[in-house]
Amino acid sequence: MKNILYVFSGVIFGIVMFKSEAISWFRIQEMFRFQAFHMYGIMGSAVVVGASFVAVLRRLGMNSITGEPMKFSEKKKLYKSPLIGGVIFGLGWAMTGACPGPLFVNVGAGYSVMLVVIGFAALGAFVHGLIAHRLPR
Repeated sequence: MKNILYVFSGVIFGIVMFKSEAISWFRIQEMFRFQAFHMYGIMGSAVVVGASFVAVLRRLGMNSITGEPMKFSEKKKLYKSPLIGGVIFGLGWAMTGACPGPLFVNVGAGYSVMLVVIGFAALGAFVHGLIAHRLPR
């Protein structure tokens, strides 16, 4: 049953991403060139809605979909690796015109060339797994 909920949530996510033009390569390029507010508005709205939901979930002490108590991480020390990873992620996002979620939405929308990007993203994750213990923290 929970897998059906995950699939349903993913389909809704994909529809919202497609209809809001968040998967559009042109919209993403506009964002990186500071030519339009569209993508910043979408991301800013998502942050506000997500933070509001987390605050409500914390306050109500709700359980997850599987019935387990939800755990929220506390503030952690800032390390170099997330900053380096964020720069690499941003460069990949700017070059391909998509971040991981919209990659699959693009494939579903018929942009099969994104399968190449998904393959290289998977390769990057695999290589990271191999060398993670040697990377700076």
